[in-house]
Amino acid sequence: MADSEFPPSSIRPLVHEIATLLKEKKETVSVAETAAGGLTSASLLSVPGASSYFKGGLTLYTLESRLAFAGWTTEHIKSYQGPTTQIVAHLAEHTRKTLGSTYTISESGTAGPGGGSTPNRVPGTVFLAVAAPSGTYVREVNTGFGEDRERNMVGFAAEGLKLLRDVLKGDAKL
Repeated sequence: MADSEFPPSSIRPLVHEIATLLKEKKETVSVAETAAGGLTSASLLSVPGASSYFKGGLTLYTLESRLAFAGWTTEHIKSYQGPTTQIVAHLAEHTRKTLGSTYTISESGTAGPGGGSTPNRVPGTVFLAVAAPSGTYVREVNTGFGEDRERNMVGFAAEGLKLLRDVLKGDAKL
């Protein structure tokens, strides 16, 4: 069996910085992710002592899972046209309230290959949100990895973690 490095070296320092900040502040985080497929949660859990700051995570990859766990209704599904900052903000806010965490990271994007003809369906595009006591912070990012699904998934997790770090440090803007 080949050795693999987890979390990836590109995000390991970021994860440790976040874990340190959360522990120092005695605050908690939860995750509502879609296209990152659990990588955000797994990265946060890779740090010893994660139980002191990690409240839980959801991988809401399908519309059915959003109905079951994210407070969606059939009306959400009828009007769904792909990821947006409003959608991830709602996922983050619902999960934060449900799990009682200080913060919730949420992401949804198009990892590839393929996609669609609208800008929110371009492979590498991800919509991010962090719900916090001070409000919900959102970003839209393109990783620049084209249709490389695996790199985009790691990139989506990294971008969500960057937004969380910025919120924790007071560097994010509402």
